Amino acid sequence: MSATINTSAGSQPLDPYKSKNFQDVPLQQKIEDLVNFIKEVKYGMLTTKLSTENDLLSSRCMALAGQEHSGIDLLFHTNLFSSKTLDLSIHPTETNMSFLDPVSGSWASISGTAHIVSDPETVKKCYTPSLKAWLGDLGDGVHDGGPNDPRIGIIRLEAKLVTYAVAREGMVERAYESVKGVATGDVPEISSIRELREGELNEWRQTHKR
Repeated sequence: MSATINTSAGSQPLDPYKSKNFQDVPLQQKIEDLVNFIKEVKYGMLTTKLSTENDLLSSRCMALAGQEHSGIDLLFHTNLFSSKTLDLSIHPTETNMSFLDPVSGSWASISGTAHIVSDPETVKKCYTPSLKAWLGDLGDGVHDGGPNDPRIGIIRLEAKLVTYAVAREGMVERAYESVKGVATGDVPEISSIRELREGELNEWRQTHKR
């Protein structure tokens, strides 16, 4: 039997924060605000389903290496022999990337399908010398952390569902509204929560190939 979840109590929503802060804006604005936020934050947490333990998840800090389809699909560097690459190879559709700006309070969650890319052209396009600090030089003239190191691959996260929030107020204003909400029971309107569904994302890809 399937469970039915009530979303309201009489005329009142049971999740008043989302109800009050949710905003449906034009697709282009939703995409542009999301892409600009991710570029600005750059660092986030990549969550995968572990290949070694049933139903357990693991999150790792990752730095954005690039974006495709005008920003909605994300690229990250990976060691092709690492545990996260194995996780993604076995459970590619159970992947999430999240970003947070602790100053503004804005955040983003991108769920989708991960693809492991190892072709030299893509690797060299996204290469950065800072990878040497994470890969090291094994001293064999091949595994040196350079652009031709065969360990370097790319994770391409194809977005399927995006939820994100843009802060409407500054830090002081958010704190004031939160305190006022505790006192009055009135949920503060401090964020603009948006969602991008798979159909919208596919529509964007069709007109933004790169």
